[in-house]
Amino acid sequence: RIARLAAIRRTILTTLEARTMGIDLTPDELLEVFGDDDPGRYAAEAQERWGDSDAWATSQGRTRRYGKDDWARIKAEGEAIEARLADALQAGEAADGGVATALADAHRRHIDRWFYPCSHAMHLGLATMYRTDPRFRAHYDERAAGLAAYLADAIQAAARAASPPEDG
Repeated sequence: RIARLAAIRRTILTTLEARTMGIDLTPDELLEVFGDDDPGRYAAEAQERWGDSDAWATSQGRTRRYGKDDWARIKAEGEAIEARLADALQAGEAADGGVATALADAHRRHIDRWFYPCSHAMHLGLATMYRTDPRFRAHYDERAAGLAAYLADAIQAAARAASPPEDG
């Protein structure tokens, strides 16, 4: 009985955290789309760090409208981009080469489309987190060793390519 009550408590907490992130799905839908990966586990931290930003407000507004099918599509698209990045890394594609920078830009556009406007400058900020925050680094490096640094380098190269230096 204690185990059952603990499981119910975890389900309630996961649902509440997901709702804080703008994910308004039933507990069954959350489990179906995200499995054991709790999409709201960092909700309070994210709100504390970015809650006053325009990006946060935009993301909250967008994500509140998404249903189960939207979240499944968002997750599948994100995973496909990450898988292609891992393939590029493992194939020896240079992080500043055309393949990796195109994938980094696909990563940026995915965020821009589904969550908040993601300029190259904002993407560079995310690259720093992917490289320095152990949680982000673990997420990417779990897929392929060194993927977090590779993605960060590809993001930097894509940003440089998008904003060539001015002659002067």
